[in-house]
Amino acid sequence: MAMSGRTGPRLRVGVISAGRVGAVLGAALQRAGHQVVAVSAVSEASLRRAEEMLPEVAVLPPDEVAKQADLVLLAVPDDAISGLVRGLVATGSLRAGQIIAHTSGAHGVSALAAAAEIGVLPLALHPAMTFTGRAEDVERLANACMAVTASTADEAGWSVAEALALELGMEPVRVPEESRRLYHAALTHGANHLITLVNECAELLRGAGVDNADRVMAPILSASLDNALRFGDRAITGPVMRGDAGTVRAHLAALREANPDVVDGYRELARRTAERSERAGVLRADGAAEVREALDEEPS
Repeated sequence: MAMSGRTGPRLRVGVISAGRVGAVLGAALQRAGHQVVAVSAVSEASLRRAEEMLPEVAVLPPDEVAKQADLVLLAVPDDAISGLVRGLVATGSLRAGQIIAHTSGAHGVSALAAAAEIGVLPLALHPAMTFTGRAEDVERLANACMAVTASTADEAGWSVAEALALELGMEPVRVPEESRRLYHAALTHGANHLITLVNECAELLRGAGVDNADRVMAPILSASLDNALRFGDRAITGPVMRGDAGTVRAHLAALREANPDVVDGYRELARRTAERSERAGVLRADGAAEVREALDEEPS
């Protein structure tokens, strides 16, 4: 069962289900030389994705998908994984020697315990990438990492997981079972909350009369991300890093007037920025104290 690069065996893949992640990974595995033999899809959106991303692949119920596959790929909501696996075992849809993998970032292989008990190889494969469910996502995988987890003592399982990632052009990163939740929380905090922050920034700019908010934001936000990845906390710029409490007060006043819902988020992020700036040595203690005082003041 061990695989190495593109020289491993051609697997018959069953995808449950054709959500944004499942359809894209199915298409990527097919492009890597494997055969997607069946996919499950229920909603109109998933049926459309299956038709677009996996044309001519049979759309079948989950138990039938699993029966036909060497590799059963579960791309279902986190909370549904364990129950689905127990159901597949109960219906005799899984057999010893198969590989079963889920795409949840928050779970390791313990969610696949029912399958492992009957001799199925359990893997957790989480692509560290956001998905739209369109063809361009397949290309993006080549620049992404894949968080892989197998049973602790099963080196062959780890090797299979890494080989699958490499076949997709991705960089495999081993994440221990006990660290999956923290790993996923970190990425969620960064990627998902970044989207919220960017969209709030755009709304505020439009409220300030800036019609081309996207054009204004893109260079400065892109530079900030690049600098953060290269220089860490020493990349922090702006009034908090300078200890400019007066500007912080002015920001809070402007935000209260424009959109009070943003104020608490600005305050908390500014506090965290002050703490990290002080710890990194780019903000003096007296400046940090003045910023915190401004952030703690109640509106008059």
